[in-house]
Formats: sequence, structure tokens, C-alpha cells
Amino acid sequence: MAEIKRPLLTSETAWQNLQKYYDENGSKINMPDLFAKDPARFEKLSINLLTKNGELLLDYSKNLINVEVLKLLFQLARDRKVEEMRQAMFSGEKINFTQDRAELHIAVRNRSNTPILVNGKDVMPDVNKVLQHMREFTEEVISGKWKGYTGKSITDVVNIGIGGSDLGPLMATEALQPYQKGPNAHFISNIDGTHLAKTLKNLNPETTLFIIASKTFTTQETITNAESAKAWFLAVAKDESAVGKHFVALSTNSTLVKAFGIDEKNMFEFWDWVGGGFSLWSAIGLSIALFIGMDNFEELLSGGHFMDQHFCTAPLEQNVSMAMGTD
Repeated sequence: MAEIKRPLLTSETAWQNLQKYYDENGSKINMPDLFAKDPARFEKLSINLLTKNGELLLDYSKNLINVEVLKLLFQLARDRKVEEMRQAMFSGEKINFTQDRAELHIAVRNRSNTPILVNGKDVMPDVNKVLQHMREFTEEVISGKWKGYTGKSITDVVNIGIGGSDLGPLMATEALQPYQKGPNAHFISNIDGTHLAKTLKNLNPETTLFIIASKTFTTQETITNAESAKAWFLAVAKDESAVGKHFVALSTNSTLVKAFGIDEKNMFEFWDWVGGGFSLWSAIGLSIALFIGMDNFEELLSGGHFMDQHFCTAPLEQNVSMAMGTD
């Protein structure tokens, strides 16, 4: 996809109309007055979605916004060709101009399994293969069949990563604590050794599993922490061959993964067309799946897929994603 040449945002007529409206009315907008003057404000500025698990309400009537401003915002979205870019993203076009790649996190949560193409290739077979790999692994760990080097089951999982390989899974496991079915989840991202030391202080090397999340397996902060975790483990295990029972990798660099001591069959692949901010939906979400179980993780994927379908098909004015993006 050739880069779409667009004028500067501030030179768009819709933007200038928004600025003009703000200059003339911004200081007068008052929340109590907005509701007093329009008893139907909630109905006009909310969207109710019916999902298989109940209703999902987006209420933006409590924002400092009115119908006139909303119309101007939607016009700005149209002028900026947001709808066209949305369709380009779902078609697998390279909408990420700076890195010349597609942005297809929608594929890893595509529960319909309809073909999604990247460079003419359907990526769904690869996505499904990784999901099946995750299922087999998580079921082994949660059931207790996966044993550490002394024959004990895993009680704690430590995810080592940075950015999207840390923040997304950390947020999800915090939010989904009531659904815990597997080992306790811990997250290490800070290269300051005190973060790792504090986490490992109360863990048992015999029952701890480490997830090393680095696509290239060369991310400096991640590998530094991984080496420190390995040293902590070997100080007790005193056997390099035991590493494979306590370390797995989220990566595509099989050479470095094997050199670290991880069995290649315990390497989970993800792709550069999944941006860091969305990586929890991919194999990077392994720590989530281990925490809540694969059935629940797939429910999470289904929720993401539901919103993808809504985003792709709903008219601009009734589109939750568009409303949140413009407001």
C-alpha cells in the first residue's frame, strides 16, 4: 500500500471547525447545564452493544462534549480517511508506513478462522498452530504433568520481557485474578537487579517456570534479566540440563534459544505484524493462558474478535471504537 498523502491535521477544514467551535463555546460548556438542557443526552451519547455474555455499554455522555462536537469529530475522522485505513488494516495492507509492515493483531484473535492474508499468504494456519501449542503446554503445566527438575509441579511463573511483552500480560493477569486456574504470575521488566531479586526472594527454583519474551532473543534488558534468573536457578539446581524444564521462550530465534538451554519445542512463535501494544493476544499472552487457563484465554480472544467485527462493520456514529478514538 502506497503511503496516503494527507495534509497536516491542523490544516483540515474539520479541525479548523473544531477549533472555531472551541474558541466560541469551550468556556461555556458545563456538565450540569448539558444534562439540564437535553434530557435525552444519555441516549444520544451512549452506545449499547449486545454480546453473547450480556450488554456492553459505552457511556460518553459524562464527557465535556455535545452532539455538535461529536459531528465535527466524526467529520474529521472521515476527512482523515479513517474508514479507508480501517479497511486497509483488515485487508492486511502495510498501513504501518514507518516500519513497512501490516498491523494484524486481529489475526491472532480471529475466532472465525476466515483467511487473513499477509503478503498473499493466509496466516491463520500458523496462528492456529501456535494456539494449539499454547493449549498443550498450559494444560500440562496446570494439570501438574509438567514437572520441574526434582519432579515437583510448577507453582509460579515469571514472565521476563519489556514493553508490550510485559505490560499487556501484567495488566491482564491483574484484571483477571478472579479467574486464576494455574500458577501464580510474576513479571520482571526492570533491568535494576532489585526488581528480580525481590521477586525471586520468595520463590522456589524447583517449582518456578520462567518465560523469556524476546522475538530476536537479543533484547538487552530481557536477556540480562534472563541470564540473572538462570544463574539464580543454577545456583540451586547445579545442572545445566535442568534449564529446559524451567525456562521457555517466546521468540523466533531458535539458535539463541537453544544456546540458552531451552528446548526448541518449548519456543512459541509470534510475528512482526503484531504490534507491541497488542502482543498480549499472541504467544506473548502465554503467561495469561497459564494463569487463567487456555479456555479462558480463548474467551479473551473471542471478546477481542467480537470488538474487531464491530469495529470493522458498525457505522461511524454507532462504532464504539471510533467513538472512543475521536472523543
